[in-house]
Amino acid sequence: MFQNNAGKANNVLRRPVVLMSMGSQQRKGHDYQVMTVKYIRPLVEHAGCVPLLAPTCFGVDNLKQYLAMVEGVYLTGAGTNVDPALYGQDNLTPDKDLDQGRDQFDQPLIQAALEMGLPFFGICRGMQELNVALGGEMHQKLYEIPGLLDHREDYTASVPDQYADVHTVNLVPDTWFAELMQQAEIPVNSLHGQGIKTLGKDLAALAYAPDGLIEAVHLPNLAQFTLGVQWHPEWQAARNPFSVRMFQAFGQACHARQMGCRSDSECAPQPGVIYER
Repeated sequence: MFQNNAGKANNVLRRPVVLMSMGSQQRKGHDYQVMTVKYIRPLVEHAGCVPLLAPTCFGVDNLKQYLAMVEGVYLTGAGTNVDPALYGQDNLTPDKDLDQGRDQFDQPLIQAALEMGLPFFGICRGMQELNVALGGEMHQKLYEIPGLLDHREDYTASVPDQYADVHTVNLVPDTWFAELMQQAEIPVNSLHGQGIKTLGKDLAALAYAPDGLIEAVHLPNLAQFTLGVQWHPEWQAARNPFSVRMFQAFGQACHARQMGCRSDSECAPQPGVIYER
């Protein structure tokens, strides 16, 4: 997104760095910290950013140092749920894994990043973490609530079928997000059993599923880019113009943060500038 190869480069700038927190996983008696490649690819290819992967198993001692090194924060989905104790509920899905290490890292990470004015992008679990960090609550079992759809994927289907578009989301009119998407509704995939029950402080909805579930949020009172979506725009993002626009917008915001600009347009790439690969 940010590379300009026209003519001879007068100078070279590094690409914006974005913090991604990893998750815990255990295999054959060993503890792992993991990040799925599908989340990294559009950050690099469409946002034009460099990922900084942070392990979450060692607490928050190094959190300030991580944040001092980056121009944005990008929290992804995962196979784990946010610990319900963080929003005052008992765990109603004990068969679903938790990742309390990630919770304990990401909750203060979100608070600190927002206070610092860093651009923020959250996908699925990442959006839920944002909501919980700001005092919101979650529905733990959407599929048991009358009037709401079963938003879970078919685990017996192939991976491409699991990530296929299954419903549309209606975009809140006259918002920057509706303008970015360039239409009133967009098709999305759906791979989640939980969803927003009550919005966290200062959060506002940007999109709704047909059943009324909030599917996208932002913080309109903050100057920086903030976006959380419940679906998975990272999946084969290059084939989806709506996904590309989201990652490009996030990347531009991280670029503006890097350059210390007052607006994204002020930081448009200039002729003769190349961004490092």
